[in-house]
Amino acid sequence: MMDWTHLPGHADYAATLAAMEERVARIARGEAEEAIWLLEHPPLYTAGTSARAEDLVAPDRFPVFDVGRGGQYTYHGPGQRVAYVMLNVGARGRDVRQFVCSLENWVIDTLAEFGVRGERRQGRVGVWVARPDKAPGPTGAVREDKIAAIGVKLRRWVSFHGISLNVEPDLSHFDGIVPCGIREHGVTSLVDLGLPVTMEDVDTALMATFPRHFPELNGTDTAV
Repeated sequence: MMDWTHLPGHADYAATLAAMEERVARIARGEAEEAIWLLEHPPLYTAGTSARAEDLVAPDRFPVFDVGRGGQYTYHGPGQRVAYVMLNVGARGRDVRQFVCSLENWVIDTLAEFGVRGERRQGRVGVWVARPDKAPGPTGAVREDKIAAIGVKLRRWVSFHGISLNVEPDLSHFDGIVPCGIREHGVTSLVDLGLPVTMEDVDTALMATFPRHFPELNGTDTAV
């Protein structure tokens, strides 16, 4: 059975990461159930394994954490729903690309609950929203804003890190980095799109749509 946990307040990043790694180890040993933690962090930047130094525009603005997940620089902060996803990928096909795709599709289905069309893009991990209300880009193409970032790491075929979905963060906080190394597109949030959505609304939608993409495992499945 999936263990859903809400962490209160603004969770300390380093302490949460340590607790997540401990939970992943227990899942891998068969000592704990799969888990999803829903939380918010204080303002901070994280650097994934592909982060480039030049993409950290304001290194002194917020704390910066080097982490082992995939991806580049991203922002976490109040008003953003972070979901740390600790799943037994070993028992779910051992297909990392499909696992990331399933995370994206989970977010897309969640956004659809609020009438928002989220989309995947080839070569750009995450979920995007077309912005025909904005001026076209340099090539004349419709602008696109990122509404959710995805970065994962696997240890003994158990995942950790996960997704971050912008509900109502201070979007100016993204100015201190080049989010995910992509300069030609911006970022948005559900509230920025004009939707009076609360964090509780988003949590309800995340929990409702999750089983469509990640069915429960039976008791005989193992991580390794």
